[in-house]
Amino acid sequence: MTDKWNATHLPDLTGRTAVITGANSGLGLVTAEALARAGAHVVFAVRDLARGGAAAAKVSGSTEVRRLDLADLDSVREFADGWDRPLDLLINNAGVMMLPEQRTKQGFEMQFGTNHLGHFALTNLLLPYVTDRVVTVSSGLHRGGDGVIHFEDVNLRGRYTPTRAYAQSKLANLLFTLELQRRLTEAGSPVRALAAHPGYAATNLQSHHGNPLMRGVMMVTNRLVAQSDRAGALPTLYAASQDLPGASYVGPDGLGEMRGAPALVGRSAAASDPEAARRLWMLSEELTGVRWGLKEVSRP
Repeated sequence: MTDKWNATHLPDLTGRTAVITGANSGLGLVTAEALARAGAHVVFAVRDLARGGAAAAKVSGSTEVRRLDLADLDSVREFADGWDRPLDLLINNAGVMMLPEQRTKQGFEMQFGTNHLGHFALTNLLLPYVTDRVVTVSSGLHRGGDGVIHFEDVNLRGRYTPTRAYAQSKLANLLFTLELQRRLTEAGSPVRALAAHPGYAATNLQSHHGNPLMRGVMMVTNRLVAQSDRAGALPTLYAASQDLPGASYVGPDGLGEMRGAPALVGRSAAASDPEAARRLWMLSEELTGVRWGLKEVSRP
């Protein structure tokens, strides 16, 4: 990009409402700060109300805090059941990264369950209220691991590694966006589904790697290679505010997409596979019990 886009280029968002998952820290908090500064009413959808409230209190603008635990589908339904007004922007930002093997409340592998299934359920339950767009945060590491969705066992029993599970969850984010946009278009909806990735941004996610050696390596590369969390949030802000085609994927424009200004970027062949996207959608409906949102409830 010749004109290096940044958060000061956000349009006036007065009167618009945004829900941001995981808004109490890292990229989510930076995104919340920028959107609130531009005039949006920002809803912090967070696991810990105390931490969320403390973070929101530091943000200049209109905010509120609501509890949401993406690793618990009951919590996701409770959040959605409490929503009753138009929602301009849903930003699926929250995520866990390269954890030791764990399970969600419903027994799913934690990274797939939180990063994909929780957001899948939340999006479909809120979709009748969404008026503009859904932005889901993926990662350049969607190309990593085995580079596929393990449909025969997405929980990776007996072959779990932190990297394989994380890569699968981030690939799922992109396939979800692809199929969501296809369904929105087929339904004649003006809502757009987009994805973004932050490049290599210094956040606290890297400190949770299940391998102690890799955790140490990431601490070093965070200092030497990574861009700031403010720069890392720019692709999400760009996807949330600019006039882009549905299913667009935004990331940094620098070498290896690790840092730089936001721009449209490519994705792996696996992340562009419409058959895999449809298959993942059907599996996600089966696992969560949440169906395609626009068929069930009419928009208010």
